[in-house]
Amino acid sequence: MDVIKDLDPELYGYMKNELLRQQTSLEMIPSENFTSEAVMQAVGSILTNKYSEGYPGKRYYGGNEFIDGIESLAISRAKSLFDVEHVNVQPYSGSPANMEVYLALCNAGDTIMGQSLTSGGHLTHGSPASATGKIFKSIQYCVREDGYINIDEARKLAIENRPKLIWIGSTAYPRMLPFKEFAVIAEETGAYLAADISHISGLVIGGVHESPAQYAHIITTTTHKTLRGPRGAMIMVTRRGLEKDPELPKKIDKSVFPGMQGGPHDHVTAGIATALLQASRPEFKEYAAQVVKNAKALAEALMKNGIRLATNGTDNHLILADLTPIAPGMGVFAQDALDTAGITMNKNTVPGEQSSPFYPSGLRMGTPALTTRGMGEPEMKQIAGLIGTVIRYVSARRLPDGKEERAEYLRSFRAEIRKSRELDDIRKQVVELARRFPLYPSLGT
Repeated sequence: MDVIKDLDPELYGYMKNELLRQQTSLEMIPSENFTSEAVMQAVGSILTNKYSEGYPGKRYYGGNEFIDGIESLAISRAKSLFDVEHVNVQPYSGSPANMEVYLALCNAGDTIMGQSLTSGGHLTHGSPASATGKIFKSIQYCVREDGYINIDEARKLAIENRPKLIWIGSTAYPRMLPFKEFAVIAEETGAYLAADISHISGLVIGGVHESPAQYAHIITTTTHKTLRGPRGAMIMVTRRGLEKDPELPKKIDKSVFPGMQGGPHDHVTAGIATALLQASRPEFKEYAAQVVKNAKALAEALMKNGIRLATNGTDNHLILADLTPIAPGMGVFAQDALDTAGITMNKNTVPGEQSSPFYPSGLRMGTPALTTRGMGEPEMKQIAGLIGTVIRYVSARRLPDGKEERAEYLRSFRAEIRKSRELDDIRKQVVELARRFPLYPSLGT
């Protein structure tokens, strides 16, 4: 960052502080990870200079012979790793990729179905808060009282409403995704089945989560979560997808460009290619397996600390803590206090949410980034103890009923926790733990 330091000291200061924050904190947001320096080098390369609308061999600009090679390399690696027939690596991120699936398959007003947001689903799977819930007639399936996807309800809704597109995938669901069961529902109703594996794509490659390749017609994924790549996305068509619709690859490609996007981000495509190469190596399988081992160890230790978890555990990288027994809306206080202590996770709605998405009762956390640093089960037990201490620290807090009272109360609370000696003591323990597992040492501190 020396060039930026000399050119733009103000920007450099923010970047330096962010590096220090990452190095001295415990990053536990399950949709975040630490990518490799090789990926960062690709993303920060001269490839950012090129413009390449179109696809390999079919560009609208000249000078793309080497870009064609890079994109083709990323595609071939993805096809091999995910065992799919067609891959588009140009989507800018996960939400645009999902919108491009809609554009390829649906018209405005068509019926679509996905997992509800409060049950752990993603905004782009038809949430009323998303454009996908406004443009299309959205049917939402939920989880049962035990926190597992209600497959019987999903089948009943699909038979009654005959959606054109069904999503299976989530953003806050700690169990294995039932791809096979949803394939049966899609087959029975004639729907396209799209598997959004943005959270678990690295686990799929690593062999610790079942692949949707034999069940879904389309697979979408981001590339920056458990895959440990740059911020990007991919849309894939499976053999099952080709059997249902031989034109599906063309429809997907046309929906990405020119349907939704202009030129691809070639530097990101190179980063994806690099990440896929790294994911093909034996050590990545070891990493994926450790992510799940760490999540299970963390979940067990949290429950021993008296914290209730959705589904009483996890099968993947993600844990959803339900703080409703303490008080509805407790996720807001817990997230802010944990952040002050250097433990980063996000407040989240829980099944049967008694508060609101703005002041939810849960915490969503995961182990991908901690595992990338080299932490294992002993560290998960230590971290669970720190989390439990912070949650007990805020357990007497309650959200006022009035909107203005609530805003003022939270302002006062945030000012107070910045001065807390107890949280400062935990912060020191966090820094000591983080220093034992150095992050990007070549970048300095």
